[in-house]
Amino acid sequence: MDDVLLRAPLVPPTDTLRRDAPVTPEEAQRLRDLPPEAYWLEIARHLDWITPPERGLDGTLGDFRYFPGATLNVSVNCLDRHDPHRVALHYEREDGLRETWTYGRLTRATARFAACLQDLGVTRGDRVGIYLSNAPEAFIAIQACYRIGAVYSVIFAGFSASAVRDRLTDAQPKVVICTDATLRRGRPVPLLSTLREAMTGVDSVGAVVVARRVDRDAPLQQGEHDFHALLDAQTRHAEPVPVEANEPGFIIYTSGTTSKPKGLVHSAAGFLVGTYANVLWSLNLRPDDVYWCTADVGWLTFPIFALVGGLAHGATLVVYEGGIDHPTPERPYALLERYGVTKMFTAPTALRMLRRAGDDAVARHDLTRLQLVALVGEPLDPETWHWTQGTLGGGRIFVNNTYGQTETGTAWASSMVGLTPTRPGSCGEPLPGYRAQVLRDDGQPAASGELGVLTLSEPFPSLARTVWGDHDRYRAVYLSDHPGHYAASDAALMDADGQLWVTGRVDDVMNVAGHRIGTMELEAALTTHPAVSEAAVVARPDPLRGTVPVAFVVPRAGTLPSPALEAELADAVVQGVGRLARPDRVVIVSTVPRTRSGKIMRRLLRDLLVTGDVTGDLTSLENPEALDVIRQALNAPD
Repeated sequence: MDDVLLRAPLVPPTDTLRRDAPVTPEEAQRLRDLPPEAYWLEIARHLDWITPPERGLDGTLGDFRYFPGATLNVSVNCLDRHDPHRVALHYEREDGLRETWTYGRLTRATARFAACLQDLGVTRGDRVGIYLSNAPEAFIAIQACYRIGAVYSVIFAGFSASAVRDRLTDAQPKVVICTDATLRRGRPVPLLSTLREAMTGVDSVGAVVVARRVDRDAPLQQGEHDFHALLDAQTRHAEPVPVEANEPGFIIYTSGTTSKPKGLVHSAAGFLVGTYANVLWSLNLRPDDVYWCTADVGWLTFPIFALVGGLAHGATLVVYEGGIDHPTPERPYALLERYGVTKMFTAPTALRMLRRAGDDAVARHDLTRLQLVALVGEPLDPETWHWTQGTLGGGRIFVNNTYGQTETGTAWASSMVGLTPTRPGSCGEPLPGYRAQVLRDDGQPAASGELGVLTLSEPFPSLARTVWGDHDRYRAVYLSDHPGHYAASDAALMDADGQLWVTGRVDDVMNVAGHRIGTMELEAALTTHPAVSEAAVVARPDPLRGTVPVAFVVPRAGTLPSPALEAELADAVVQGVGRLARPDRVVIVSTVPRTRSGKIMRRLLRDLLVTGDVTGDLTSLENPEALDVIRQALNAPD
């Protein structure tokens, strides 16, 4: 990686965030120095337990328990213990529908819906499918599962019937909760009809509960129940069930490519403890904060930073359903201004989308209450970091890039907000309670600045415990490459100050003529060019050099593609990274394939580049037309 990036000045916390820091710098250092087991026992004391933990860790990676014998209820910690008059949710849909929910109202609805689930036969340990959009019903349904000890399984609302069926077949839920449809860029996206098709051959489901939000009069079939009719008729409030700290809380599936999706199992209490700490350090949410997490409920970022971790801190959450840039790219600014958002959690791609819309849009909105923008999901280029801090934030905010995975249940690398600095483009440092190592291929620790495989050497409460129904697969995927370490195939390095740089999947590290190069640094070099809105670099096999980089570039508005621009961009990579990294080709395109969260699907770019076709799971692809755009660009004469 370019030494200029690794040696850029560290950026300290802002005065506002330093003043409001949750602990003193001395206390933060004490926590960082604690052994993980002692640290997690201290964090656990922040929460309300029915049977408090007396012990921390029991076991090792692959077979461990945290806080054995202790019991709590997640919904009590997320709802009941907060001021019932405080606003919990400001909900808004892209067509303008708005709702406000206090903690008291949300708690009562959750307890009543939990009773509805019990009346439908759901008991402790039963699975419940959650096929919902970013709507209040998602909070009610998931917290209701926590309240009665049911194990929920979130299914992303953008999946096809086939992908939904795979997940239902594996989890075998007794009840599925869905919305009739969701809105996306002005069009209804049917969920109920997709679910009906997906349930063919799935015999475990005894009832479907439908929250009719788009078509209030949508007809229901046998075995389907109206969410709000059940809720309105229910007078009983389910009592919170004590749940042992290592009992399963939920199953979340990784997207399949060529193999069956993995149903990762997280414990309820372990996830709560981990996300509570994650939000404490990465956001320092306070009761007077208004906070917007832009993620989709179907991806784990939303439960970590909003649905569980966010509610556990009692903040006011903004919940948005739909495309955040619809009907115009100014929609996010309008939301930030309307609700007086103080802290925001999003993805680098969303920020690049805002930047592409131009800076004039920022100036038309009052964003002066914004203090912090936190990020996760993919590598962050320094150019986007500086635009976010300087233009979006007016030079007064802190930009906190973080790193985590579905498997880890937290974004475990981050700045401790108000306490520790960051370096633009990095992911901060490993938070207290985590022991990270970057390893070489031979298993030895990598040197400072040396690219290797990112691993964790000790268990922690929010780490996924198994793959549902297939623990051997869990061990083979995560624990076999580097014995004694958890590894999920991400490439990374640590700089001289201990800042973590995650460059992407191990597959995205190219070996060019014997030199290992991460795609992140090439993309960062491209986005520094004033004509570039965003860039994605993938590797193409080469008989002479092993692999060579190929760049896909989306230009800024008003920029016309030309051979001269392609040459300029190739030169920008040479200047930023080195002559060895010069792209074999620069492909200028109007769009690239994305997930609904805006993340570029580099896997599909690689498929089109190497084979001319795409394989694997396409259900999270939002813009299928991008595939034809890429094909045409690749087939165009040089």
